[in-house]
Amino acid sequence: MSGAPASLAARVVRWQRSHGRSHLPWQNTRDPYRVWLSEIMLQQTQVSTVIGYFERFLARFPDVGALAAAGQDDVLGLWSGLGYYSRARNLHRCAQEVVERFGGEFPRTAEQLQTLPGIGRSTAAAVASFCFGERVAILDGNVKRVLARALGFGGDLASSANEKKLWNEATALLPADEADMPAYTQGLMDLGATVCLPRKPACLLCPLQDICAAVREGQPEKYPVKTRKLKRTAQSLWLLWAGTKDGAVWLHKRPSTGIWAGLYCLPVFDSHESLASAVPAPQRDNAVDLPVFTHVLTHKDLHIHPVQIQLPANEKLQAEGAWVEAARWPQLGLPAPVRKLLGG
Repeated sequence: MSGAPASLAARVVRWQRSHGRSHLPWQNTRDPYRVWLSEIMLQQTQVSTVIGYFERFLARFPDVGALAAAGQDDVLGLWSGLGYYSRARNLHRCAQEVVERFGGEFPRTAEQLQTLPGIGRSTAAAVASFCFGERVAILDGNVKRVLARALGFGGDLASSANEKKLWNEATALLPADEADMPAYTQGLMDLGATVCLPRKPACLLCPLQDICAAVREGQPEKYPVKTRKLKRTAQSLWLLWAGTKDGAVWLHKRPSTGIWAGLYCLPVFDSHESLASAVPAPQRDNAVDLPVFTHVLTHKDLHIHPVQIQLPANEKLQAEGAWVEAARWPQLGLPAPVRKLLGG
C-alpha cells in the first residue's frame, strides 16, 4: 500500500468548504436526529428522491420522541415508495431504543451508536463525526471509491479482510483537528457523489488529482475492486386488485418477514389459478387481466401479473384481508408496485 500524503484530509476540508454541497436540508446542522434520519434514507437511494421524504418525516415526526411514539403502520405509510422497508422498521425500533435506553438523546460515540438497530459502522461514524466531532472514519460506497482511487487500493473489497484494511487506511487519514471532522466527512461524501463518479470521473475538478494513485496510473475506473457479483433471480406474482364502486380496496397486512414485510398489500398468489379460487365463483368471469409489468428489487426481478375485479362491498374474497375505504388506503404503507397500480 503506497498510502497518500498527509495533505489529503486538508485538501478535502478546503474543497468542501469552498465547493462542496451545503444546500441539502439535512446539512448545516448538528442535530443527530436529522443526520441519522438522512443517513438511513440515503442508503441505496438518490438524494433527489430522499429530499421530499425527509421533509415529510420531519413535519410528521419532528424529533426522535415523536417517531418512537408513532405506530409502525404510520411510519411505514410515510415511508411508502422509498423502498428497502427494513430500513423503516429498523428506524422505528431505533427511535424507540434511543428513548428507552438513552432517555431520548442519541449516544455521542460511534461505538455506542452501533448498538442501535439499523445503524452500521459507517452510519454510526457519520452521525458521530457530523454531530459530535468524533475522529472516526466513514466508509460508504462513495467514500470507498474515493479512497480506493486516491490510495491505489487494489485489494478485492469482496473480501472482509481487505475491507478491514481499507477501514484502517481511512482511519489513518483522518484530520487531526476534531473541528474539521464535519467538513472532512461531508467532503468525502460530496467528492464521491459529484466528482469521483463510478464512470467517467471528473478528475480535473478533484482536489486530490495530483496525489491520486489512480490518476497517476491513468485508470481511475479500475478502482475499487470488488469481484463478487450478486446472482439475480426472477419470480412471477399474481396480484388480485379487488375494489368496490366507491373506491374501497381489499388489502391485507403482509407477514413480518419476507417480501414487503409488514406492508399492506393486495392479495398475492403464485399462479392465476390460485388467484381465481379466491374470487367468489359467480364473479370470476368479471375479472380482467391487466398488462404484466416488472418491478426490480436489489437481487430479484418481480414479474407482476395484476388481475382487477369490481365487487359489491358486501362481498368477501377467499383471501386474508378486508375492505379498506378509499380515504384510508392511500395513507397506509403499500409496496411501490401496489401503490403505482392503484394510483395512490
